Amino acid sequence: MFSQKANEIFQDVIKTYKVLNTVDQPFKNKYDKDEDLIAHLLYRKCWIDTVQWAYEDIIRDPNIDPVDALELKRKIDASNQDRTDTVEYIDSYFLDKFKDVEVQPYATVNSESPAWAIDRLSILALKIYHMHLETVREDATDAHRAACDKKLQVLLEQREDLSKAIDRLLEDISKGDKYMKVYKQMKMYNDDELNPVLRDKK
Repeated sequence: MFSQKANEIFQDVIKTYKVLNTVDQPFKNKYDKDEDLIAHLLYRKCWIDTVQWAYEDIIRDPNIDPVDALELKRKIDASNQDRTDTVEYIDSYFLDKFKDVEVQPYATVNSESPAWAIDRLSILALKIYHMHLETVREDATDAHRAACDKKLQVLLEQREDLSKAIDRLLEDISKGDKYMKVYKQMKMYNDDELNPVLRDKK
């Protein structure tokens, strides 16, 4: 199943990142895009999410230097754009993969594209990883660990449900029971012409 491959890649990304556990480490994709394009994209997608998770932790430091915070905000904006672009590359992969499928007359479009569901699956991998850490924290109270374990069980169930939903969606698309209709995100805040603040500074 596709979701099993995706979840394994996501867990590998997080494990690899945590060896050095710093946002400044170099990125090296374990998958060649010419040999396994979707694995290449999934690995890159989760790496972006993993680094951004760390960015979001850092910027919430109440004692962060304002200059450092502004620089970090710029990095988060760039990361968000990179994340969106990568999601759209994943959808492009599926559009090409299923381009010759005969769409059935009764076929319907899904509420979200495969890639945006996969985006949520990548984020879930990070939530599960970090929530698990809370369940084994030696400096935490028993009550804290127990509460986090309950949350972890919900996250694990959510991953199972979402994985099944993604696999079903891809199967339905492959049979023509559903069809892909992808809308570009059209983010405006990074565009010199669409963001009025940036436009006025030109």
